Amino acid sequence: MLLEVRHVTQYHYAAPVRESLMEVWMQPQKGARQRLVSFDLEIDPATQLFSYADTFGNAVYHFDVPQPHERLTIVARSAVETQPDIPLPEALDMGEWDRLRSDFVQGDQFDFLREHGFAIQTDLLRAFAAEHEIERLRARDPLSAVRALAGIIYESFAYETGVTEADSPIDEALRERRGVCQDFSHIMLAICRSWGIPARYVSGYLFTDREGGDRSDPDATHAWVEVFLPSLRWVGFDPTNNVLAGERHIAAAIGRDYSDVPPSRGVYKGDAESQLAVGVSVRRARTALTEPEFLKVSQLNFSRNARRRPPLGGPLHDQQQQQQQQQQ
Repeated sequence: MLLEVRHVTQYHYAAPVRESLMEVWMQPQKGARQRLVSFDLEIDPATQLFSYADTFGNAVYHFDVPQPHERLTIVARSAVETQPDIPLPEALDMGEWDRLRSDFVQGDQFDFLREHGFAIQTDLLRAFAAEHEIERLRARDPLSAVRALAGIIYESFAYETGVTEADSPIDEALRERRGVCQDFSHIMLAICRSWGIPARYVSGYLFTDREGGDRSDPDATHAWVEVFLPSLRWVGFDPTNNVLAGERHIAAAIGRDYSDVPPSRGVYKGDAESQLAVGVSVRRARTALTEPEFLKVSQLNFSRNARRRPPLGGPLHDQQQQQQQQQQ
């Protein structure tokens, strides 16, 4: 499937700021399951772009806007060819648990086995696990257990934007039983890792199929989970939509949780409040929106998704944190 993605991010400032430094994780990955056909990043005000590969092999672009400005716009355009879904077995043998406990897996996947950031054990998570008897799933093989876990999360939470924020701990979604892709992924990560299954956070995009039952917002970025099973390698599970990650999913970056791979992150110098607005479009290549059409749609999304960021106090009063607040 050939897909085109346009991801527009705008930071609006109440007064001119003196400088902005930003990093972005928006380039789709290159791999066996998806082929990156093209990627373009446009910054306004125009500036020089630099790039590097982070700890997890993600392509990270960074830049500095050193002159006063009241608006910063980042437009990422991608074309990606994804491969058809690969059928998985119904189950694995119970020896997979032993293979997960091997020294090779424990050492090679160390980063994805321990708690980190948002994906941690909490009292509310333990209560949720007890309520749904989640520990009983470990009597099954790892593939079947993870598949069942994704289904439980899907059935237990309503998809609703505005209930949690990008920096919300998992307890907020657990308390409300509502949230978005990012929340569901963090909950699943924490449980899988507690079972000894390496699990990583995937940030990217989804070609949404509402008629097929997808709950995700088609105008937002997306997030899901990949688990490492020695017999199958990395397998993607999307607990938001209760599906396996397949040819409609476009992976942009992987990490231990959202904090490793926010679509954009940076700082600016100035006392002005900032407001963030985001628009995302994922279309089949033959039906992709033209640039004027996309920008028209995006403006509607900006109005709906915009959030105001108050100035920070204390020693960082003059260097305020800008972090992508669009949830996944």
